[in-house]
Amino acid sequence: MTTATARHETDATAPINGAEFATPTAPDRDSLERELDALRRDVVARLGENDVTHIRNVMLAANTSELGGRALLQFGWGPVTFVLGTGALALSKILENMEIGHNVIHGQYDWTGDPALRSDTYEWDIACTSADWRRYHNYEHHTYTNILGKDRDVGYSFLRVTPEQPWHPRHLFQLPVAATLAAMFQWGVATHGLGADALLSGDKSLREFVTGARPFAAKAGWQLFKDYGLFPALAGVGAPRVALGNLLANGLRNLWTFSVIFCGHFPEGVTVFETDNTEDETRGQWYARQIRGSANIEGGRLLHILTGHLSHQIEHHLFPDIPASRYPELAPRVQEICARHGIRYSTGTFGRQLRSVWGRIARLSLPGPRGVRPTRI
Repeated sequence: MTTATARHETDATAPINGAEFATPTAPDRDSLERELDALRRDVVARLGENDVTHIRNVMLAANTSELGGRALLQFGWGPVTFVLGTGALALSKILENMEIGHNVIHGQYDWTGDPALRSDTYEWDIACTSADWRRYHNYEHHTYTNILGKDRDVGYSFLRVTPEQPWHPRHLFQLPVAATLAAMFQWGVATHGLGADALLSGDKSLREFVTGARPFAAKAGWQLFKDYGLFPALAGVGAPRVALGNLLANGLRNLWTFSVIFCGHFPEGVTVFETDNTEDETRGQWYARQIRGSANIEGGRLLHILTGHLSHQIEHHLFPDIPASRYPELAPRVQEICARHGIRYSTGTFGRQLRSVWGRIARLSLPGPRGVRPTRI
């Protein structure tokens, strides 16, 4: 790997569940690399029909749920069909975004040769274009995970999510800002890759910004027209009911995806890194940074599917192009490797992680000292 990493000295001996975890030595990092590479090879060698069956079943469930939800909204009457229709439509959007779209765009099913599962052509039901997502998420975020100044998911938005970010008066309002982002999350994701910060800093011209924003404008326009123009118009006098149902379904999907993603990246115990001495990062160091910069959510099979298996954020950051449905079988093996190498493996229930995220956002809305300057992993 060519990316870099560093760690907090205070994190190196922080007590975890009554034990103290030290940073791996250089030989241990080499061993970590070999073990995780071997684990990856083992899973890849066993990919096959079961993996294809899983994703096709989820696609069928998402399509069926969307058809049923839209039918109930279009042709139903009364509050019961409205609630059921909205819920079914929200479920379809969650499945399509999380377990299908996100994972397909990561290239997890390119090995199948199936045109419907190609990462470079799949377009998902969200305002963000898949091309933008591949560029700033698949490449930037997964390469430079949690590195300030390189990973735009950290320190790019108005939110202060780590003490390493300098405090500004605007952060006093970040609780309502975060709540607004949660409710409109697809639009936050969609505009994230436009590079508005580069425009404001002068690194990008207005012409370049407008040209780069055209694909987003086209995709966003279609999403708005589809949910709030086309389908309501087809309902005739029921147009307000359909438009409201679509709005609520999108809102439920937004709240869910925000919660899952923030629980995987920003609860207490997750490390943020700086760019010092990072140009010669080894793959073992990259693996260690991915683990320390992520957190898992504990739960059952349904929860894992609804999160797109991002409830296994650690395994996803280690192996982003392996079918996510394999993460539950990988997790115990990864956790055992982490325990032997003294690397923190952050995990907790959904409620615990969500409380931690909102507590952190609230705490960091107030002025405070910057975190300890990190040293190298």
